[in-house]
Amino acid sequence: MIFNMRQCYFCSQNLNEVDYKEAELLKKFVSSQAKIIDPKFTGTCAKHQRRLSQAVKRARFLGLLPFTRR
Repeated sequence: MIFNMRQCYFCSQNLNEVDYKEAELLKKFVSSQAKIIDPKFTGTCAKHQRRLSQAVKRARFLGLLPFTRR
């Protein structure tokens, strides 16, 4: 997915909360090695990056996202 480098994805979509149950949305911000992508590349603001990382960690714990990819 190509991200807009000038504005945060969540700010532009008027999403206040990053829900851990939306695994398809979270997969866009996770690399092929299951690492959270740097906000420098995704364009997310600091507030949403913190919420995004917390949501990814919760989704991993519940088994919605993998911890690693082999």
